[in-house]
Amino acid sequence: MGVGRVSGHPDLSASGTSKYIPEIWSPKLNVKFYDATVLAAISNTDFEGEIKNQGDKVYIRTRGNVTIKKYQKGMKIEFERVTSPSIELVVDQANYWYFGIDDIDKYQSDIELIDQWAEDATEQEKIFVDTEQLALLKAKAHASNKGATAGKVSAAYNLGVAGTPVELTEINIIKMILMCGAALDEQNVPESSRFMLIPAILTVLLKDSIKDASMMGDGKSVLRNGRIGMLDRFTLYSSNLLPKTAEGGVNTWDIIFGHPLALTFASQFTETNYIENPETTFGKLMKGLHVYGSEVIKSEGLGCLYGKPILL
Repeated sequence: MGVGRVSGHPDLSASGTSKYIPEIWSPKLNVKFYDATVLAAISNTDFEGEIKNQGDKVYIRTRGNVTIKKYQKGMKIEFERVTSPSIELVVDQANYWYFGIDDIDKYQSDIELIDQWAEDATEQEKIFVDTEQLALLKAKAHASNKGATAGKVSAAYNLGVAGTPVELTEINIIKMILMCGAALDEQNVPESSRFMLIPAILTVLLKDSIKDASMMGDGKSVLRNGRIGMLDRFTLYSSNLLPKTAEGGVNTWDIIFGHPLALTFASQFTETNYIENPETTFGKLMKGLHVYGSEVIKSEGLGCLYGKPILL
């Protein structure tokens, strides 16, 4: 017979409704935040520095622009004072979790529940941060890397606008990805390390291109931690957290593409504490604090394809 519970305390026994205590022990490793998040894969952390509290700032120096002038023999030349303004990366976001387990549940369990819940907290934080931050990127992308007249030089690429998203099919999907690449080319964005985030449904449209791992520049596997492979200099990542709306009753997505130099991200778990002997209960508590911030520092390296996938 199990020990009684006060009203509201969850029943974690094998006979309880959650059936969370199994008969077979199955340990799981905690997943590090950086290994789980797509945002960390598409941004740089070069300016992360020492982040200790919400509100910390990282100052990023930018390269100044030198003016090139025509010269004629004998003319008096003038010098210019080149300025290198700085960009502030403000670490102004913070999330926390705080949970515990009763000693009786802990010792009657064959599994380290608190470790599992810590792992789940990391995953839930990843989902929260990715969803929050990815929703901000379209607005910060360069005007020439999105919309119906994308292309800094040519203005020739229709990447979709609100009300008239681009219809994406098996026939045109590769062409649209090439257009995104061309938009970055016209911004002189480096070709290496480019990325594109796509919704899972687009992998269906790309099935003929990704069926062979070697075609995607990946000799090991096609799908791994959201990373699909490479196509036209883009490393493709599948994400279910991209901003989604409905146009005419059909789902449309912001398909984000660019280069990690465009986006900087600073993150740190500043507090992760186990409380062995809390005063209010017989058990063990765990709390964690995650502070972070992001900033687009080179908008020309970031773009958005607003598309409506159509399965033929």
